[in-house]
Amino acid sequence: MITYITQHTQLAEKNIKSTIQLLNEDCTIPFISRYRKEATGNLDEVQIGEIVKFKEQFEALEKRKKAILKALEEQGVLTEDLTQKVENTQDLTTLEDLYLPYKKKRKTKAETARKNGLEPLAKIIMSQKANDIESIAYKYVKGDITSAEEALEGARHIIAEWINERADIRNLLRNQLERHAQISTKVIKSKKDDEKAQKFRDYFDWSESLSRIPSHRLLAILRAENEGFIRVKIEIDDIRALELMDNRIIRSQNACADQVELAISDAYKRLLFPSLSNEALSKAKDKADESAITVFAKNLKQLLLGSPIGEKRVLAIDPGFRTGCKIVCLDAQGNLKHNETIYPHAPKNDSIGAIKKISSLAEAYKIEAIAIGNGTASRETEALIRKIQFKNEIQVFVVSEAGASIYSASKIAREEFPNYDVTVRGSVSIGRRLQDPLAELVKIDAQSIGVGQYQHDVDQAKLQKQLDTVVENCVNAVGVNINSASKPLLSYVSGIGPKLAENIFNYRTENGVFKSRKDIMKVPRLGGKAFEQSAAFLRIKGAKNPLDDSAVHPERYAIIKKMAKDEGVSLQDLIGNKTTLQNIDLKKYVSEGVGLLTLKDIIKELEKPGLDIRETAKVFTFNQNIKSITDLHEGQLLPGIVNNITNFGCFVDVGIKESGLIHVSNLSDSFVKDVNEHVHLHQQIIVKVLEVDVSRKRIQLKLHK
Repeated sequence: MITYITQHTQLAEKNIKSTIQLLNEDCTIPFISRYRKEATGNLDEVQIGEIVKFKEQFEALEKRKKAILKALEEQGVLTEDLTQKVENTQDLTTLEDLYLPYKKKRKTKAETARKNGLEPLAKIIMSQKANDIESIAYKYVKGDITSAEEALEGARHIIAEWINERADIRNLLRNQLERHAQISTKVIKSKKDDEKAQKFRDYFDWSESLSRIPSHRLLAILRAENEGFIRVKIEIDDIRALELMDNRIIRSQNACADQVELAISDAYKRLLFPSLSNEALSKAKDKADESAITVFAKNLKQLLLGSPIGEKRVLAIDPGFRTGCKIVCLDAQGNLKHNETIYPHAPKNDSIGAIKKISSLAEAYKIEAIAIGNGTASRETEALIRKIQFKNEIQVFVVSEAGASIYSASKIAREEFPNYDVTVRGSVSIGRRLQDPLAELVKIDAQSIGVGQYQHDVDQAKLQKQLDTVVENCVNAVGVNINSASKPLLSYVSGIGPKLAENIFNYRTENGVFKSRKDIMKVPRLGGKAFEQSAAFLRIKGAKNPLDDSAVHPERYAIIKKMAKDEGVSLQDLIGNKTTLQNIDLKKYVSEGVGLLTLKDIIKELEKPGLDIRETAKVFTFNQNIKSITDLHEGQLLPGIVNNITNFGCFVDVGIKESGLIHVSNLSDSFVKDVNEHVHLHQQIIVKVLEVDVSRKRIQLKLHK
């Protein structure tokens, strides 16, 4: 396993070994990367994630080897040579090729030919020594075989199967597909004018190299095929492929060779190409999935680590026209204090009543910030809010509503607000997203947040796994206030999970707030291992021991007390005292298991304990003159917010229903390798309008600033 992982990751063998040992002891990735740096050689969570991935791959390979060896043994065909080949195989494709000749087959043409006694004839032909093969074939005319031609055809079916099962031939064709395969598409004529098909019209007649097709284009093509608008074909130069096969198999120039050539053609068209072209497309799809999942994961991380405004009193508005604007008032901890509906827009147009109501609520609940959902009537509501003369300064933010409706109808929302309907829950979610995006967004299935490309077309199990990892890493990077966190947020803390999260939540409800990290041990079923994995990620505000509100692990408290004693200061005076901390000779505190890496982390944390790694939220205003796509024209410079990042560019919200696209070629004057190196999610930028296609609702933009 260690060798396998080393080959795939190029990481040091001893670091891999130590990491696997920690993983086998049920340690989590966030815990290992943060608190076991000496053991891993300072590997980060991405590198540890790679070790986990290849560890699982290796285990799956070994499991499959065992199953194959058992099946071969049961068939009585297992030789020492075959055992060695199976055991030495390092990838699944080669393993399945080895097993292919022994796989139990459905009723095949070759199987029928064998039953008709034609295998000896196939062997004679394959030896390519006999000249008069037709007269030999007559000897096999009996039973269901009524002519020499039928006998030869049956023998060719057996030969075709042999060819299909040859690993060298399969690899030869794989190589051709890898290097030269083209993916081509054709529209299904009856669907050409279908309105839904129009978004795929670029692929009505398309051809491209399969090895070079970008992931987003392949996923778009496969979606168009799944929706029944186009047909997809994989093609290579058949003549060239058959020539290569002939050169590998044909060894003479007689009648037998002619029969072998026919069998090669049959094997290629009927067995090899359909199977291996599907395999090539499947591999390309896996690669595209991986690319799309990586994009989604990067976007999700940026979104989850979005800027919070922190513990401020918020008035949140879910805007609407006919159904009105749903308003909620939240205290600094996100608790619902008030809700009602106003109707400032058409058809009621009660803007005066709405302004009065918002003004009085802002005063009554001492509101410090207003969050407006970015859906229907968002711009009109924002314009209304900006007209109001508040007594105190109130910041106004437009907040993404993506996934709010999913949350408001969820079990979590029903548990939180059993006496309120979905509109109130949705408004609360909008307000809380402004206070702390991470704490609120973890309640929503990551796929519903809408920051990926083709997330519903990729391997859902792989996607879910990757997104769960991202959420876990983000939650633990920020840390969690154990006395205010929801069950979903607690469940992502290292070593906790849904069941212990519920136990923590229930314990807090019954016994009041946790006063120290030691109290966490009182939670039912939260044992020593769970405490070790979780304690440093759980923060306690205002605890008697100030270290309980830091990222310092309780197992290291004794070292810090010794540092304070050695420096002749109290623990409280040591924390935040940069001068004293910088002058500590860390080598004095190095011991087995505690090296300089851990000690440097401790000093960094003590300088600013519990520091939030996220930036604070900034106010942003769209161009108030732009209300719809028809207000846009070429050359305009507009403020915008990046709301999605893909491999081919990024989408920007310029304050209207449709987002504009900055294609990779318009992100920079130089070559763009990774979109994330130029922009990040929710970044405030200035864009230049390049092109507006009103009929297709497409806007092309260029990054200006």
